[in-house]
Amino acid sequence: MDFNLSPDQESFRQTLRDFVDREIRPHAAEMEHSGAYPTDIVESMKAMDLFGINVPEEYGGLGLDQVSLAIVFEEIARGWMGVAGILGSHSVSCRLIAQSGTEEQKSQLLPLLATGERRTGFAVTEPGAGSDLQGISTVAVRDGDHYVVTGTKTWITNARHADPLPVLVKTDPTAEPRHRGMSFLLVDPQLPGFEVQRDLGKLGYKGPESCEVTLDHVRVPVESLLGGVEGLGLKQALSALESGRINVAARAVGVSEASLAAALRYSTEREAFGHPIADFQAIQLALADLATETHAARLLTWWAADQLDKNTRADTQTGMAKLFASEVALRSSLAAMRVHGGYGYSTEFEVERYYRDAPLMAIGEGTSDILRTVIAKGILARGTDW
Repeated sequence: MDFNLSPDQESFRQTLRDFVDREIRPHAAEMEHSGAYPTDIVESMKAMDLFGINVPEEYGGLGLDQVSLAIVFEEIARGWMGVAGILGSHSVSCRLIAQSGTEEQKSQLLPLLATGERRTGFAVTEPGAGSDLQGISTVAVRDGDHYVVTGTKTWITNARHADPLPVLVKTDPTAEPRHRGMSFLLVDPQLPGFEVQRDLGKLGYKGPESCEVTLDHVRVPVESLLGGVEGLGLKQALSALESGRINVAARAVGVSEASLAAALRYSTEREAFGHPIADFQAIQLALADLATETHAARLLTWWAADQLDKNTRADTQTGMAKLFASEVALRSSLAAMRVHGGYGYSTEFEVERYYRDAPLMAIGEGTSDILRTVIAKGILARGTDW
C-alpha cells in the first residue's frame, strides 16, 4: 500500500504550489473584497493548460488522472477557493462532454475548451430543484430540427463565460420514471431568448460569477442534444458529478490546509502572558485536530480519486470524500478563526475568508445530508468491500 504521489505528481504539485504562491495568494484578499474578476489569473491558468485537465489527450487536453486533478483543486483553493470554482464547473462539463458527447460534439468543442479559448459551465440547478434533479421544470419541446427550451437555471458558475452551456432539460415531462425524460442540450449563449440575469450575492465564493439564467423559447438545434439520444440526462449528470465531487472535496482540503497554515503561523507569532500562544495546551489541541483532520481528508480524497480512475462507478467513494472533506473544512476554518481570537473576525487576516468559503463545499455538488443517503444506499447495495 503506497500513500506517496508519483514523481510526476509531486513535480506537478510543486509547479502548482509555486504558481499559487506567486500569482494567486498575494492578490486574493484585495480582489475578493473588491469584487474584481480574476482575469489575469484566468489567463495564467490558460497558459498552464489547466482548462484541459478533464479533456482527453486526443482532443488536446492534459487528460489528467483524478488524483492529479485533486491536486490541482487543492493547491488553487489553498490560495483562493473562488478561483478554483472557475475551473471546477468547466472541468465537470468537459468530463460530461468527453464521456457522453457524440464524436462530432467532442471533436468540435473539446479542443477549444482544453485551451480555455472557450469555457463552459454546468446548468442543472433551478430555483425549485437543487438536490432533487428529477424535479427540474425546464422543458425542451421538439419542433422539427430544433428543441424549443423554456425555463430558469440558478447558481450557475461561469454563466457569463460559458460557450456552450450544457443545460439539463425535460425532453419528455410525462416520462415515468422521471429520469427517462431528462436530457442535456449544449446551448449556444448567442441564441435569441437566452439571457444571463443577475449575479447572485454570496457570503463567500467570490471571484467567479454565480448567476440566474433564463431560457425563453430558445430554439436549440437538434444536433446540440448531448450524445444524440434523449432520456440519458440524469445518468450523464451523475457520472460527471463523480469527478465534480473530487474537485469539491479537494477544494475543501485546500481551505483546510490554508486554515491550518494560518493558525500555525499566527500561534507562533502571537504572544500572551509572555509566551507564544502555541505554548498553551488549548492551542496545541486545536492545532493537532486541524492537522489530523486535514491530512485524513486529503488521503480520503486521493483514495476516492484513485477509485474513480480504476472503476466505472465510484459514487460511494467520491461521496465519502466530499462529505468528510467539506465537513472538515467547516470545522477547520472555524478552529483557525478561534486561534486568531478577535483578529480572526477582521478582514485584515485571510482566515475570515476561509470561514466564508467553507460552507459552499458542504452544499455544492450534493449537500452533506444528500451524500449521506448516497453513501448509505451504496453500502446497503454493495456492502463495504470496495
